[in-house]
Amino acid sequence: MPMKRFQIKRLFDLLLACLAAVLLLLPAGLVALLVKLSSPGPVLYWSDRVGRGNRIFSMPKFRSMRVGTPAVATHLLTDPQACLTPVGSFLRKSSLDELPQLWSILVGDMSFVGPRPALYNQHDLITLRSERGVHELLPGLTGWAQVNGRDELPIAQKVELDSEYLQRQSLWLDIRILWMTFAKVLHGEGVSH
Repeated sequence: MPMKRFQIKRLFDLLLACLAAVLLLLPAGLVALLVKLSSPGPVLYWSDRVGRGNRIFSMPKFRSMRVGTPAVATHLLTDPQACLTPVGSFLRKSSLDELPQLWSILVGDMSFVGPRPALYNQHDLITLRSERGVHELLPGLTGWAQVNGRDELPIAQKVELDSEYLQRQSLWLDIRILWMTFAKVLHGEGVSH
C-alpha cells in the first residue's frame, strides 16, 4: 500500500476508534459485567492471531466460550454450542464480543477494515493469504469477505475476496464495507455460532 494511503487509513482508524471508544464505553462496560456474572473466568479472552507480515499478536475479545475450550476455529469444534457461555451466542450474533478489538486498532495491530485475523494455527488460511499477498495488509475488525458471507464462506473463497480487497482498497471502499457490516450486524446475518 502506498505510504500516503496507509497514513490516511491509519488516521481514519485512529479517529474512528477514539470516537467509538467514547460512544461504546457504557455498552462495553455492561457487556463486561454480563460476561463476568454469567460464567466463571476472565472477562476478556486474548487470542493469538496472525497480523501484518504474518506477525503474531494478541487480540482481545469478550469471552463467549467456556474456559478450557480448545483454541481452534469454531467450525472445528465437535459441539460449538456446548462450548458457549450462557451469553456467548448472543455476544457472537450481535458481534458485541468484538468490541475490545478497538484496542488492537488503537495500538496499530489491526484496522477497521481488512482481512479478519487468522488464528495462529490456521495454516491453510495463512498459506493461501501469503501466496496472494494478503498477509501484507493489516487485519481488520471487518472486511470484504465478512460482508460477503462471513462464517459461511469456505477458506478459498474468503482468500479470493481478501485478494480482491487488496487490489481495490480505498477509503471509500472501507466506508462502504463498514456500512455493510453495520447493516449485517443489525440483522444478525452470516454468523453460524
